[in-house]
Amino acid sequence: MLAWFGINVVVGGSGSPFPAATHRLELPGTLLDSRYTLADDHSDTTNRSLKGTSETNIRDAKAVAGQYTAADEARPGVLIVSGLYGRIKNPATARTKTLKGAADAPGTQVLMTPRNITPPGSTITVSCQALSTSQARGGHAVYAMCAWADDNTSASVAEITAQTATTSLDLASAARTTLAVREEMRRPIK
Repeated sequence: MLAWFGINVVVGGSGSPFPAATHRLELPGTLLDSRYTLADDHSDTTNRSLKGTSETNIRDAKAVAGQYTAADEARPGVLIVSGLYGRIKNPATARTKTLKGAADAPGTQVLMTPRNITPPGSTITVSCQALSTSQARGGHAVYAMCAWADDNTSASVAEITAQTATTSLDLASAARTTLAVREEMRRPIK
């Protein structure tokens, strides 16, 4: 069993009530209307660590993980996306475990506990929290992390900018950003 961002996964297997696999995730070259450019794709490494794992909530799991950097050097920032796709029995549990896994990481402090947000005009619930993480060079990052999960896809999104470190975090705004990332990453299986 592998705990990936707090989600335990099954590779292979069958059984009810797992939904059919209709969607997948992919890391596009840019995200958020080209505001961020893919800098590092960690999907292969993450997928290798999934082999031979098992759990009860996700079947046929495949991972995507990437770090994006701001395209505008005058407004530096990083967007981190970590996700799984497959057949997810309980999306609400997947969202909760994703955020718990991030909050339990060494050097991380929860500044705002997770809150479920359904942005206006959407039917998708996003869970968001605010975190502070110690960095290796003595600094720290303050940011909102949100997660979505549906029958086939689950991912966490964290945007870290100078603004998130100096202003109060807006979880509703972070939820809208997460849904925009979901829209750009989620693809039908053909």
